[in-house]
Amino acid sequence: MMNCAKSIRRVLVLSKHIQGAQVSSPVSFLSKMRLARCFSSAGVVGDDVLFERIGGAGIITLNRPSALNALNLSMIKKIFPKIKEWEEDPATTMIIMKGSGGKAFCAGGDILSITEEGKKGNYEAGQEFFRSEYQLNYRIATCLVPYIAFIDGITMGGGVGLSVHGENRICTERTLFAMPETAIGLFPDVGGSYFLPRLSKHLGMYLALTGFRLKGRDVYKAGVATRMVHSTILPQLEQDLVAMENPSTQDITDLLRKYHEECQTGRERDYLILRDKEEDIKRMFCAASVEEIFENLRSDGSEWALEQLSVMEKMSPTSLKITHRQLSLGESLDLSECLEMEYRMGSQCLRHPDFYEGVRSVLIDKDKSPKWNPATLSGVTEGIVDEHFILPSNGEELQL
Repeated sequence: MMNCAKSIRRVLVLSKHIQGAQVSSPVSFLSKMRLARCFSSAGVVGDDVLFERIGGAGIITLNRPSALNALNLSMIKKIFPKIKEWEEDPATTMIIMKGSGGKAFCAGGDILSITEEGKKGNYEAGQEFFRSEYQLNYRIATCLVPYIAFIDGITMGGGVGLSVHGENRICTERTLFAMPETAIGLFPDVGGSYFLPRLSKHLGMYLALTGFRLKGRDVYKAGVATRMVHSTILPQLEQDLVAMENPSTQDITDLLRKYHEECQTGRERDYLILRDKEEDIKRMFCAASVEEIFENLRSDGSEWALEQLSVMEKMSPTSLKITHRQLSLGESLDLSECLEMEYRMGSQCLRHPDFYEGVRSVLIDKDKSPKWNPATLSGVTEGIVDEHFILPSNGEELQL
C-alpha cells in the first residue's frame, strides 16, 4: 500500500518536472546550486523550526532546544508543506531532519496544551494535533526523495515519528530512544503499531509495554537506526552530503555506509544490550494478553523478570491493554492502516482520565504517583479496550 502510494505520487511529480523543464531558463546546474546556497530560507533564530536550502539539499532543524525540541502543532504545520514543496522540486536531492541544542533530536510531542484543552471538554485540539502529526509521519514515509534523520540525543515519541519512517536514520553514541507512552496513559503512537512489531515481535512488545530505553549502538542494533556515526562527525557528514552534486539514492547510501563503517564507537560490544535477555523476552512477552505476560514474569521469578513486572505495574493498566492489542493488530497492517487505527485510539484517549492523570504525574507535578482509573488490569474490561479502537461518535476518520 505504501509503495503504491509512493509510485502514484512519483508519476504525478515527474510529470510536473517534465512540464517545468520545458520552460526552465538556461541557467547551468552549478549556477542554480550557487543561487540556492545564496538564497537559502534559513529562518530566524527565534523560529521553532528552521528551513535551509543548500544546493539540492533541504535541511529542517527542530529549534526548541530549551524544550528538548518537543514537537508542537506549529512545527508540524510548517514542516508538512515544506517537505511537499521540496520533494516536488526537481532540484531537490535529499531532505535532512535534525535537532538543535545538542541534547535532543526531539523528546516527543508537546502534549501539555492539548491536555489543558481536553480537560475543558475541547477534544478537537488534541484530535487536530494527532491528525496533523500522523499525516506528517505518513508524508515522511512516502517521501519521494532520500530522507535522512540525524537522531542525535533524546529521541522519544513524536521524535520517533519524525525519523523512524524515513529510509535513513543516523544515530550517535548520544542517542536515547524510547516509547514511554504507557506511563502517561497513552500508547506508542506515531506509527508504533507498524514499526515496533517489525523490530521483532517480542522486542517491540517489550519496548512498548515497559518504555525501556535503548542507547547508542543499541539503537542501531535493534533496527531503529539504519547507520551510526559519532556525534562529533555529524557536521562533517552533513557537509559531505550537501556538497554532493546531483547524487543518486545509491550515492547517498554509499556515503552513509562509508561513515558508518568508519565509526568504531561501541564496536567493542557489537551486539544488542538485551541479547542475553532476548530469549527471556520472547518467552515472557509473546503472550495472548497482558495478564499472561504478568503471570509469566511472576512465574519466572528472576531478579530481571521481577524488575520488569515492577516497571509495568506502575503503568496505566488501560494503556498496557490497548497497547498489547495495538501491536498485535499492527503486525499484519500497513502503515496507513496503523495510523488510522492510532487516530481512533488517540481520539478515545482524549476522553479517558488516564491520559490527563499520566501527564499530571509525569510532566506537571512530577510526583510519579498516578492514580489510574481503572487501577488494575482486571478492572480494564474487554469493553473498555474495544472502545479505544472505535472512532468517537460524530468523529471523522484520518485522511492520509
